[in-house]
Amino acid sequence: KMIEAGTDIFRLNCSHRRGGDFERVYPLIRKYARMMGKKVEVLGDLQGPKFRVAELAGEPVPLVEGEILEFGICKDDDDAIRPGRITMKATVEQKALVRAAKVGIDLLIEDGLM
Repeated sequence: KMIEAGTDIFRLNCSHRRGGDFERVYPLIRKYARMMGKKVEVLGDLQGPKFRVAELAGEPVPLVEGEILEFGICKDDDDAIRPGRITMKATVEQKALVRAAKVGIDLLIEDGLM
């Protein structure tokens, strides 16, 4: 029905894939596009890098919407997450994130849940 309605590209979200999903869906897209004589593309949407935070200093740190906090690279092994500061282990990706971040930007944490 979607191809008949004019869909000419399908986005397959790799982040939420369950085993066997693409193996089942991709051949169906190709089959029906061919049967209908339509050119239909398939886009595999790959997940970008995940940024991992450091260890907690103690109890979980609640985050409050609108709260201002510091976000940075661990200074040493004792620089754990604590109220007002979220730290990450130093990796190439995480250093790039910190360099690119500017004061006042919105930073989505936990895949945007926080």
